[in-house]
Amino acid sequence: MSKLRTRVVTAAEECLARNKFVAPVTVVCSLGWLKSARVEEWRQGRLRHLDSAIAVDTPKLAEALEHLTEWARQQGLRPSDTAYLAATRDHHQLRFTASAEEAIERAFQRHWLSPDLTEKRREQLEARQNKAPDLVVIAPLNAWTCASCRMPSAEGEFVYMEDGKPLCLTCADFDHLLYLPAGNAALSRRAKKESTLSALVMRFNKRRKRYERQGILIEQAALEAAETQCFADEEVRSRRRERDAERRAAQDVEFQSAMAAAIVRSFPGCPEDRARSIAEHAGTRGSGRVGRTAAGRALDENAVRLAVIASIRHEDTPYDDLLMSGVPRADARERIRDEISAVLLAWGGLPL
Repeated sequence: MSKLRTRVVTAAEECLARNKFVAPVTVVCSLGWLKSARVEEWRQGRLRHLDSAIAVDTPKLAEALEHLTEWARQQGLRPSDTAYLAATRDHHQLRFTASAEEAIERAFQRHWLSPDLTEKRREQLEARQNKAPDLVVIAPLNAWTCASCRMPSAEGEFVYMEDGKPLCLTCADFDHLLYLPAGNAALSRRAKKESTLSALVMRFNKRRKRYERQGILIEQAALEAAETQCFADEEVRSRRRERDAERRAAQDVEFQSAMAAAIVRSFPGCPEDRARSIAEHAGTRGSGRVGRTAAGRALDENAVRLAVIASIRHEDTPYDDLLMSGVPRADARERIRDEISAVLLAWGGLPL
């Protein structure tokens, strides 16, 4: 396989393992050609076409999409044409290319679904993918001026982007809505369902380089109705949360045991207590570590190896001391490369 095809296939396999379907946009992001924050701006209607944010030219993009299509058909994945609608009032059809080239537009719109999905699950997935997205307002990081009334923004004020121009909530006809911060999933879900008009509130996270949900704007009557509903069944939901917490804890123990066993299989010289320690650390729920990735949860051989290498790096080498002394991360890793390889060999694995 060509280098590009290998990269496309790897990205697609990870996407399929994680989501049970493959979206071309996600694959392009995984290739490093497109930032997820730019996709969010495009979905909000703030970019006229997506290829203006893609870091490669059209021929290379087309080649990657051809590799994806060929791989998907070889794997027996089911094609599903998806409507990409903007998160704007008119929910207009989004464009992928400036030239609206039909072949590329269709390739982007076509998602590939796992053949293992049940008919009901497939229908649910397709319905969700084709649903018109929620309206979005932004909690901006910088000052701005409304394009309609020309009033400068006040601290904490939200902005709604319309046709690429910033509008205050009054000019956008959202000023009658209340802000409900994220944190109570049941209240937010019910308030949104009860509200005739609503909008998600998003903020750009500079560190993670992506937009993150902050809360929702909803009508006051909807909030009051949702609060009444939550108060009525609080005891039931409390018991359910307790049961869910117990179930997740049991699942974590089971997964970490399986991961420890996978470590010992791949590295028979690794002490069992060390394998358990690595699995517990890498597999901690919500940690964002390799054990919680889709590949890690599937006990992928490479993911297991990465978890072991990470443990050796921090536990058996002076890596952390090097970082604290100001050595650049890349240089620090190069300095300890031989030490990691020595431990891997001693445990019956391959060196770096």
